[in-house]
This record gives sequence, C-alpha cells and structure tokens, in this order.
Amino acid sequence: MSPPAMPLAKFVQTLELLTEEAQNSFAQASDADQLDESRVEFLGAKKGRLKLIQKDLAGIENSEKPAAGKSLNATKQAIQQAFDEAKKRLLGDQDKVVRDPKFDATLPGTKFRMGKLHPITQTINELKDIMGRLGFTPAQGPEVEDDYHNFQALNIPMSHPARDPLDNFYLSVAGKHSGAVAAGEEDNPTLMRSQTSTVQIREMERIDPPIRMVSLGRVYRPDTADWSHYPMFHQIEGLMIDKSVTLADLKTVLKLFATSYLGDEVPIRIRPSFFPFTEPSVEADYYWDGKWVEFGGAGIVDPNVLKSVGYDPEKYSGFAFGLGIERLCMIRHQITDIRYLFTNDVRFLRQF
Repeated sequence: MSPPAMPLAKFVQTLELLTEEAQNSFAQASDADQLDESRVEFLGAKKGRLKLIQKDLAGIENSEKPAAGKSLNATKQAIQQAFDEAKKRLLGDQDKVVRDPKFDATLPGTKFRMGKLHPITQTINELKDIMGRLGFTPAQGPEVEDDYHNFQALNIPMSHPARDPLDNFYLSVAGKHSGAVAAGEEDNPTLMRSQTSTVQIREMERIDPPIRMVSLGRVYRPDTADWSHYPMFHQIEGLMIDKSVTLADLKTVLKLFATSYLGDEVPIRIRPSFFPFTEPSVEADYYWDGKWVEFGGAGIVDPNVLKSVGYDPEKYSGFAFGLGIERLCMIRHQITDIRYLFTNDVRFLRQF
C-alpha cells in the first residue's frame, strides 16, 4: 500500500495555519463587504479553503481519521468564532439593538441560518468539475423519455429484460391508455428514464463528431428501498466519439476520474461484461480502502448505436461509461445506507 497522501501532522499544521490566516483576515476587515469576502474565502460552502482542506481527509490513515476530524471541527469553530467577533465589531452589539425602546419587534427579521447544498448536489458539482478538466462538456436531457431514446436507439431489443414493465416506470399515453403501459403495447411509449444514456443519444442526434460529453441526473427504477437501492437515484454518463478511440482511452479517463475524486493514486481494473449498447463491454473496479469496489459499466460504443444516430461506424468509434453518483458519494463520505441521503434528516445533512 502506498503511504497516506496527507500525514496527520501535516494535516493539523495546515489547519493551524489556516486558522491564523482567517483570524488575521477577519480582524483586518474594515467594513461589512470586506468581512463577507473573507468569510467566503475561508468558510465558503463550495470553494472555501476549509472545504478544500476537508477533502484531504480521504488520504489520511483510517486509524488517524478520528483525530483529524476532531482537529477539523476545532478549526471550523475557531474560524467561525473569529468571524462572529469581527461581525460584532463592525455591525455592533445586536443585544443592545433589541433592548433599544425604539426597536420595533414586529418588523421582519434579517438574521437567518444559511442552508447548505445536499451531499448529492455537492458530489454532482465536483464530478462536473473533474470531467470538465478532462475536456467533457455537461449535457442535459428530459427525465420523462420515450421508448426510442431509452431502449431502441441503445440497441436494446424488445425481448431484453431491461424493458420489463416491472423494472420501469411506464407512463400513460394521452388518448390511448389510462394506466401503466407495458413494453411493446404501442410503438413508442413514454416512461421515466431508467438511465442517463438517453442523453448520449440526444446529443449524438444533435451534433457531429468529435464528441466529449457527460450527463448527470436522476434516473428511476421500481426497486425496493434498502441500504443499497432506491427507486430514484443519480447517474453520471460519459461519452467520447472520435476517430480511433480504444479501450485504452476509456481506462485512462476512468483512472484520472477515480484519482481526482478519491484523492489518491487509485488502481483501476476492467473485467469483461455485456451491455447491448457497447461491444466489447466491461465492468470497471477501483481499489479503495483495502478492497476492490465496483465502479460501473463501460465499453466501446456498439456500431448499431452509431448507425442509429447517423454516424459511420467505419469512420468513428467511441467509448461510454455509466457510474452511480450515490455510490461515489457514499464511498467518499463512508455512508453505509443510501436511504440516509433521502430522508431529509438535518442531523445527518449538517455533516456535509
């Protein structure tokens, strides 16, 4: 095993320096605008310096993580206290304002608690940033899809079990059905998309190669909720179409992706598999916390998929991959039950 990316002593020293810089910055603020700029720099929810240092927790030995987390919390409290003191210095004592007989308690309040981005939203934003640095452009598509984009254009035949009405949320079609529509009952029924691969088809229909795109969003499957399944979850799908694209390109992108997100030199392996829309198809795994963890499905785009959008498979090739965003989020933050992400318990969400 390789040494930790961030030794505990260096992590603690970095936090101490950050605390000192934050305290000096808050103390030197001469007005509310300067103070708010310093607050965003050190305590910002997205790109604050404390938030960036927090990512180094992933590279610390498991036995030292409790001590590292305690130091991180202490640093956050110290910086917050320094900010509160500077705010009081610049804006005055709010208690005196309340005791002022001229104060009208019936006026709307101006002090409120700021909310935070959901951990899934935080993960999506970070994955967009990582893929953007690799040259992939974000794309979006509808969550209510038609059979063609969800199945036919992806080379999924009518007999494939992925079309089973028990595995999809088929929707009613105006003027024809009042209830659920089974696969094959009509030419192009609608359903809640079961995969974000549909966005790849729509993007290939819209533009010509070369393409480097990534789609991130919700998908729906009627799974029974348990610790690892939920009827609504999120996927990230990547697609690259160009001349002479190979599995080596795919593995390189997955390697860079895993290393960027997990913050260490993460080993990657690929295993043969089968998907209707890729040929050859592979399952990708990464080595994390002493074991191999399934990453997701991937492969070289099947020639039939290229033909369905008007691409010449003799001229162009490409790869595609699909990964579960909840799984990535849970691995990073050591969350053991996917249901925690959707129960809206603020005691859990405040940790992120």
